[in-house]
Amino acid sequence: MTDEMPSETGEVLIVTGMSGAGRSTVADALEDMGWYVVDNLPPQMLRPLLEVSGLAGSALPRVAAVVDVRGRDMFTQLPDVTRTLRDARPQLRVVFLDASDDVLVRRYEAVRRPHPLQEDGTILDGIRRERERSRAIREAADVIIDTSGFNIHQLATKVVEMFSAEGSAQHTLTIMSFGFKYGLPPDADVVADMRFLPNPYWQDDLRGLTGKDEAVRDFVLAQQGAVEFLDAYENAMIPVIAGYQRENKRHSVIAIGCTGGKHRSVVMTEELADRLGRLPGVAVRVKHRDLGRE
Repeated sequence: MTDEMPSETGEVLIVTGMSGAGRSTVADALEDMGWYVVDNLPPQMLRPLLEVSGLAGSALPRVAAVVDVRGRDMFTQLPDVTRTLRDARPQLRVVFLDASDDVLVRRYEAVRRPHPLQEDGTILDGIRRERERSRAIREAADVIIDTSGFNIHQLATKVVEMFSAEGSAQHTLTIMSFGFKYGLPPDADVVADMRFLPNPYWQDDLRGLTGKDEAVRDFVLAQQGAVEFLDAYENAMIPVIAGYQRENKRHSVIAIGCTGGKHRSVVMTEELADRLGRLPGVAVRVKHRDLGRE
């Protein structure tokens, strides 16, 4: 490594704070949003990490490091290390997670684990020692999040609101066509059956085509109930997806099936993807599971 840290405009977060305040939840939420997350990093390793991220450029545009008292005596060096790093990476931010003593005690009692600084004392003794060690970095933090009143879903939602890239999707929706004769997709959250529509397979001029061909698309959408289904299904899924976003369910799969997964399900998958892809905060991916099968 060189003495000069590469200048980089990518975001950098140092996530720290009280044990039991939700660091793991925050790290998971950041990772789900595409951040490169490193957990339990000693403060002395922050500079090498940022040097690597700077050299990686766009390959690591957003980096988060979780630093906490598991680093033992090294943790006390975090404020000094952070001050030094800010000169080279002004976009660096420190996020400190906190919660009231009684909430932290309840959380530790619920998981039946000792506090990392408890030693021979009580959980509260460990919390007090940690507060003393964390005072300097808490005072230097850019963001302090009090998680006392949050459950894990609410905390994850808070992280999404605060650290999502502008315009980034809050929910990724995969819409997948499939053939029932090959089995249900095991990862489907919602399944819809297109076998109520006439099958283009029985049309000699359409049998060798697929739902990606215009002739098949026109045939399927002209059938009674096809457009009505699309209208109703779109309206039904809007509150479901909104609920997924509120509950911080970041990914879901809608599976659209027909007999062989070649005609009707493909057409309806493409149509639904076009409609639901217009929803705010939703990124839609299309997958045709069985399209290439004989």
